[in-house]
Amino acid sequence: MSQPEQIRQHLRALRMPTAVDVVDYLLQSAQNDDWSPATFLAELLDQEIEGRRLRRIDRLQRASHLPAGKTLANFEQKTLPLRLRRQLQTLCEGDFVDRSENLLIFGLPGRGKTHFAAAVGHELIQHGRSVLFSPTFRLVDDLLRAKRDLLLEQQLRKLDRFDVLILDDIGYVQQSREEMEVLFTLLAERYERRSVVITSNLVFSQWNQIFKDPMTTAAAIDRVVHHSIIVEFGKEVPSHRAEEAAKRINPQEA
Repeated sequence: MSQPEQIRQHLRALRMPTAVDVVDYLLQSAQNDDWSPATFLAELLDQEIEGRRLRRIDRLQRASHLPAGKTLANFEQKTLPLRLRRQLQTLCEGDFVDRSENLLIFGLPGRGKTHFAAAVGHELIQHGRSVLFSPTFRLVDDLLRAKRDLLLEQQLRKLDRFDVLILDDIGYVQQSREEMEVLFTLLAERYERRSVVITSNLVFSQWNQIFKDPMTTAAAIDRVVHHSIIVEFGKEVPSHRAEEAAKRINPQEA
């Protein structure tokens, strides 16, 4: 067995797939450029570490269920006021996750709240943080099924693996007391431990439509507001959906 093949076997045994892929090229480079053993080893390990980082990001991306098109790169930030553009850049750095803070995004429909939240989520993944995106009604439905099957605690533990949970359109959960109870349980479980990102068309004074009674509403608001960052899409932010509809009606104005 040749020495390069023996090295490849050792790398496979050590579960270093990127190093296996690049070792021949690096051995040739080391020979051509007269690398020291330390230089060769450092470059081999650098390649493996970078490969592991990229594979982890790919796994996190697939597990996140984030909308693929709603990234920072294709977010029309020029439509946002300066204060929101600055907030967006700061939030994408992810320090609020390290502090287990929540991110609450309020505004009228069509203003870009979901894209804002998803763009932050995509950037957090690039920094190695785990994210799960879900329409709130769908996640609540999953929790209800788990509760009926006596698996709610197990489902909450599964969600606890994610550093950040993005609940999109929380205002659409307003059907039953059971839905309110599992949603409140989820928020209470993550309180001061994991970050929650919430988008909502409803301001806090309207959250009684979600949680039904004043006591539970107040308790839910207290848990999400404490240690939180609030982003408000005011009237100065145009409706993207209205603009797109206008362009479809009058394409010559696009």
